[in-house]
Amino acid sequence: MKWLELLSVAGATLIAAMTVVVLYALGVRLTAIAGDIRNSPASWTRPLAYACFAVCGAAVLFGLYLIVPYFHK
Repeated sequence: MKWLELLSVAGATLIAAMTVVVLYALGVRLTAIAGDIRNSPASWTRPLAYACFAVCGAAVLFGLYLIVPYFHK
């Protein structure tokens, strides 16, 4: 069996999953900071939160593209 290839796929999966989770959590945190009216939020927090959500969604769509064989024809 090709153990190195298995470890390579497992490592890539782990890194991709951690990246998606961190980006989503960062987007949620930045949205919470932008919505806090007690502190005067910086104007860059909300667009950065939306950018984190967009990258997270793009990663999910790319994963679906890789999984579904209909898209590879």
